[in-house]
Amino acid sequence: MNCRIERTQTVEGLVITVRHPDGGFRRVLVVKDGRGVVPADGAEPAQVVLTGQDQIDVTIGRDRYRLPAVAKAATP
Repeated sequence: MNCRIERTQTVEGLVITVRHPDGGFRRVLVVKDGRGVVPADGAEPAQVVLTGQDQIDVTIGRDRYRLPAVAKAATP
């Protein structure tokens, strides 16, 4: 299923809204602590897996998304 992605800059950071074709949606907050994203509404935890140099798989509940990402090198 193809979903539409919206990006919104907020005081908390970048919020990505993933809109499903059926009208449902999920919102995630991009975090810079190595987790990638966390649910913006806190309803269910997100599981994030790096699947390539420029993408992550995010699972929240029964929903799974492949999102663009920028992997950063660990700082010494």
